[in-house]
Amino acid sequence: MGILNVTPDSFSDGGQFADHAAAIAQAKQMLIDGADIIDIGGESTRPGAGRVDADEELRRVLPVIRALATETDAIISIDTSKATVARAALEAGAQIVNDVSAMSADPAMAATVAEFGAGVVLMHMQGTPREMQDNPQYDNVVSEICNYLQDRVSLAVAAGIAAEQIAIDPGIGFGKSTEHNLQILANLQQLTKIGQPLLVGLSRKRFIGILTESTVENRLSGSLAGLTCAVLNGAGIMRVHDVGPSWQAGRIAAAIRSETNEYALREKA
Repeated sequence: MGILNVTPDSFSDGGQFADHAAAIAQAKQMLIDGADIIDIGGESTRPGAGRVDADEELRRVLPVIRALATETDAIISIDTSKATVARAALEAGAQIVNDVSAMSADPAMAATVAEFGAGVVLMHMQGTPREMQDNPQYDNVVSEICNYLQDRVSLAVAAGIAAEQIAIDPGIGFGKSTEHNLQILANLQQLTKIGQPLLVGLSRKRFIGILTESTVENRLSGSLAGLTCAVLNGAGIMRVHDVGPSWQAGRIAAAIRSETNEYALREKA
């Protein structure tokens, strides 16, 4: 999943693709580099970010969605927690709603996703982007995320969303400390027991900078290390900025995971 932020203030690429032509060109390059899904966001969810109204969010994303839907075969995801934005994006050609609130921010979101038969990514976040990193606290971060996401999956199914249309995301960096993020990544296999495809987004995030003392633009190596560990531990979808290198790292990690699983099955037999 290639990240396409058409915002002026996202933490990594804010402003780079706010121009529609630049955004469309970037999406097409990500597809060439190996992306299967383009995740388009018109509102920053970086720590401390404020809200953007639906009209502005739609002004940013709809021209890009329409162009990609007509000019490419990309699977298009809309990164939003607003049902009105999701509806317009789905009508314009998007097929997935990536909701950082796991459909809790807008009571109309679940019905909207169900109406369109769309895919949905349910993410865990403690708090809101404006204050989520102030002082995140958990008794057991992994079990609390598992319980929350299981509940949200059940809610989605009850709302009429097919189980096979639902993916889950532990929300690396969304109301988590560096230690929390590492605990999640080390225990991703617990999340796979929920039974839904597992998406992980750690590309260029702050905890990588803390661990490596690197700036946002110099976090590719750390991102690839985290991606490799995530895939080995069960992640099936990686949300990334740097598609080409990430595709290669993910491909190798997936191949190793497959061989590891095959070997384990042979040993049991």
